[in-house]
Amino acid sequence: MTDRAKRIALLKSSLQSRILVFDGAMGTMIQRRKPDEATYRGKRFADFTKDLKGNNDILNLTQPDLIREIHLEYLRAGADIIETNTFSSTSIAQADYGTQDLARELNVAGAKIAREAAECITAETPDKPRFVAGAIGPTNKTASISPDVNDPGYRNVTFDELRSAFREQVEGLVEGGVDLILVETIIDTLNAKAALFAIDEFFEDSGERLPVMISGTITDQSGRLLSGQTPEAFWNSLRHAKPLTIGLNCALGASQLRPHIAELARIADTYVCAYPNAGLPNEFGEYDEQPHATAEHLAAWAKDGLVNVVGGCCGTTPEHIAAIAEAVNGIAPRALPHTNAAMRLSGLEPFMLAS
Repeated sequence: MTDRAKRIALLKSSLQSRILVFDGAMGTMIQRRKPDEATYRGKRFADFTKDLKGNNDILNLTQPDLIREIHLEYLRAGADIIETNTFSSTSIAQADYGTQDLARELNVAGAKIAREAAECITAETPDKPRFVAGAIGPTNKTASISPDVNDPGYRNVTFDELRSAFREQVEGLVEGGVDLILVETIIDTLNAKAALFAIDEFFEDSGERLPVMISGTITDQSGRLLSGQTPEAFWNSLRHAKPLTIGLNCALGASQLRPHIAELARIADTYVCAYPNAGLPNEFGEYDEQPHATAEHLAAWAKDGLVNVVGGCCGTTPEHIAAIAEAVNGIAPRALPHTNAAMRLSGLEPFMLAS
């Protein structure tokens, strides 16, 4: 058994006995350090023709020590699983900065940095192994929504273009040493389908399968993804992938996200993962919810049997993760429900035909 296979087995056994803790927001921690254009460029891109400030993923190449230290802060706060700094490391998303040819390298580097941090902390606490999730964001394009309000049928990306970009990303993440793949912040289910297709295609070709986590985003108080699906329809669309976890992250704070997590907890025959924002943003786009408040929300979810993995998204910090880890410690994880055989379909709404 390979080292990765051993870690995956440990991860799965851990999920059966306790609630695992995800890390918090990478972007928030980078912004805390107030990096300037020179920081993003480093020596390698000192003469690059485009501005790179804001391209957090390029820091995997120019400031690896900065990214490693953020990972270590979250791990020391109590995170069991850390995400690679690769949210935008597809050729599609990197094209905005003219760095699309670096996509695979960004993923390999991001995975290696996170792996090093996880191994460092696991060595300090061998009774509590740490795991690395390869983060795959939605890209900056949507396959099922037109970017032109005057032309609803227009698309600026195809399914095959997304599939190819995600395949390159997965290859880099696995090469770099991740333990599982996280398809997160899903606003368009068709984008997620392209990612899952690419992931499964890679697994078939490589002969190695890693656990896959899926996390959607409810974009507003409507209770739907941007592409229009309800949480149950979203689950029906993607349950064929047999993910290790299904869940929601971003856009909403914990108080607004709870009913949607409760819906997934009721219907999903797999583990549920939730990592909300630190409340809703204020008028300056900043997050004011304090660590104890976020932790209280997630502890209540845990006590009500809604979750198996919890963490934080935008605005959350190591202080939030430490509070969350303490709050859910000792609470039993959600038990997987028994679901009856049925034909489950989905458009924007779910449809179930029981046998």
